[in-house]
Amino acid sequence: MSSQKEEGQGQGQAGSALFPTYARFPITMVKGEGSKLWDDQGNEYLDFASGIAVTNLGHSPKQVRDRLVAQLDELWHVSNLFHIPNQDRLAVLLTENSFADAVFFCNSGAEANEAAIKIARRYNAKVLGNDRYEVITFQTSFHGRTLATLTATGQDKVKEGFHPLPVGFVHAPYNDAEALQSCVTDKTCAIMLEFVQGEGGVIPATPEFVAEVVRLCEQHNLLLIADEIQTGMGRTGKLFAYEHYGVEPDIMTLAKGLGSGFPIGAMLGKAKLREAFSAGSHGTTFGGTPIATAAGIATIETMLEERLSERAAELGDYIQAQLREKLAGNPLVKTVRGLGLLIGIECTGPVGDFVSTMHKRGLIIISAGPNVIRLLPNFYVSVEEADRGVGIIAGVLAEQAALAEGAATAKN
Repeated sequence: MSSQKEEGQGQGQAGSALFPTYARFPITMVKGEGSKLWDDQGNEYLDFASGIAVTNLGHSPKQVRDRLVAQLDELWHVSNLFHIPNQDRLAVLLTENSFADAVFFCNSGAEANEAAIKIARRYNAKVLGNDRYEVITFQTSFHGRTLATLTATGQDKVKEGFHPLPVGFVHAPYNDAEALQSCVTDKTCAIMLEFVQGEGGVIPATPEFVAEVVRLCEQHNLLLIADEIQTGMGRTGKLFAYEHYGVEPDIMTLAKGLGSGFPIGAMLGKAKLREAFSAGSHGTTFGGTPIATAAGIATIETMLEERLSERAAELGDYIQAQLREKLAGNPLVKTVRGLGLLIGIECTGPVGDFVSTMHKRGLIIISAGPNVIRLLPNFYVSVEEADRGVGIIAGVLAEQAALAEGAATAKN
């Protein structure tokens, strides 16, 4: 094999040495503080994306930064062959404030969901002694990019080119209780549910649908897995989204907002699942390092001490009310929906151009599917910043509606 590279080889698209796996916006961010971002040209932005629900405390929060700096002076890594005090502390914080009794730490949401799938199967095989292995997930869901989690995802676009896919996943229509019933078989071991589908369009589960999910789990002795990668850590106005529905899952997955930007994931479960994850059954080199868990401890302590879930609920209600008022009568807007500070504006058509225009106006937002604008402000965002963001959104959509009307008139 020749060691000579062809001209441009190894540089990817546009001269980059990276694989072109991301359709990136033409912006290079270099600094962040609170609700603000700055690019390499010195332009300032109001951030209503929070790194896709990651920087829930804003950029570079002092509480987390101080804890990380202190930990960097002490210990970075020893591996999970040794006890790590920060893991114990963070696990206690999570279990004391949730339904769960035990925690497994990893590095990302996809890994947390992998762990959830594995423990559900192993619990049935090793503890219950049956051969159930299928997990029911839902259409338009999103659970990750590993082979198992992209198979669990209810969107075909993430699966293209990766066949053959692992067996053991069934996709039911979301918010359709009757259709869900017909998906349960003698091979079903668990139902994996996002209480609000984030990537799927910011769609909350209805209370009636959740009640049916719980009923089926109880009737058939199935495990309920709550994927709270995007909805957890206060994003929906409660610490965890399942709390809105008055139910308890058996397993829950977390990541994104757990580390305020430092990579960390977690799979939480009830005590009955401990036996399924015995020594040697699962593991990870970097899961729950002293540094990652220091970030997690500081994040959740800050959220609890400052009651930030409640603030997210209040701000979310305020922003949604302002959006409904400012967007009323706009023919491009179908509805505004969401929970807490996970908000979607469903439009009548693709929103890609709207998103790009808002970026140019100094507001960072993202989409959720082709037709939904997704807003994910941090929990410290001020009312003034909220008003500014809503004003930019309303202004851009008003301009776009006028342009569409003008084009239609000219055509006729």
